[in-house]
Amino acid sequence: MLQGLLALVVRALMAMPDGLMRRLFGSPPEEASELRPDQWAISRATAPIENGAPARSPEAGRRRTEFLAAVASRPVSGVITQDWMLEGDGPPLKARQFTPEASPLAGPMLLHFHGGGWVQGSIESHRHACARLAKNALVRVLSVEYRLAPEHPLPAPAEDALLAWRSVMADPARFGADPSKVGVIGDSAGAQVVAVLCLDLKAAGEMQPACQLLIYPVTDCAGTMESRRTFGRGFYLTRERMDWFEQQAVPPGEERDPRISPLYAEDLSGLAPALVSVSVADPLRDEGIAYGQRLADAGVPMTIDQMPMLHAWFNMTVSRSSRYGHQVLAGRVNELLG
Repeated sequence: MLQGLLALVVRALMAMPDGLMRRLFGSPPEEASELRPDQWAISRATAPIENGAPARSPEAGRRRTEFLAAVASRPVSGVITQDWMLEGDGPPLKARQFTPEASPLAGPMLLHFHGGGWVQGSIESHRHACARLAKNALVRVLSVEYRLAPEHPLPAPAEDALLAWRSVMADPARFGADPSKVGVIGDSAGAQVVAVLCLDLKAAGEMQPACQLLIYPVTDCAGTMESRRTFGRGFYLTRERMDWFEQQAVPPGEERDPRISPLYAEDLSGLAPALVSVSVADPLRDEGIAYGQRLADAGVPMTIDQMPMLHAWFNMTVSRSSRYGHQVLAGRVNELLG
């Protein structure tokens, strides 16, 4: 009841013309002047929640994430879903496949790893975003549910990602995937999982994915970048929440381990062609840009998109700017997967 009522309120707010949003919420500060009006509205409307203390416990955070994801996303038609269990050298993993009805034949596929600070999020919380990506890009999307911290600290999610990748590539035909066109994508903590997966595949001497798409990635758990301070409060994701996530997930003293913070990897050459998409008003902006630059310096084909968004736009599909971001993302997917 409450979820449905709040969803109606949020959708009504997001349907307002940009001019009315500006009158209601004003303009963002200079350091965030590029934000689209609905993104600034989201920042202001969620400030009482997001600028407060982090969740009291991982379980409370997980419940809040699932609730907010249901409120902030918009269902998508024209997509077929199928659930899987991926098995390999480790615990079996739940996964959900999204296949566009307009493109049912075998073709490109993306393995998706969800955000949520490694502590929360699921294939359920990201179902509408993955469906939209599949429909817009006309590719299959297989969303994987990895183990969460603090029960399973880093790098357990990367180990699960490796299991998922090997499970898919052992028999891509069962997913309707062209083995030469299987890429990986993640948002936020999920993008860190993707980056480490590519590093692990390189270390194991295995084939790289066709591409890696890193949506506002975490790459520096030491928290050294200026944007963590500039946008640490008042822009949806707070520095306090990031600190809490890292306290839950990162083993003490391992903040600069490359399998936790890929920015500190010595050699990034030979990794999959990359898209790094950062949000202009996000505590994680600078570390995403820094990682993209390191990929480029190592000779990896790489594009950086700086989106006029907040953190988490990938999953906030109730907003116009999120749907615009998905259109941009679909175009990048098509460029990378051909």
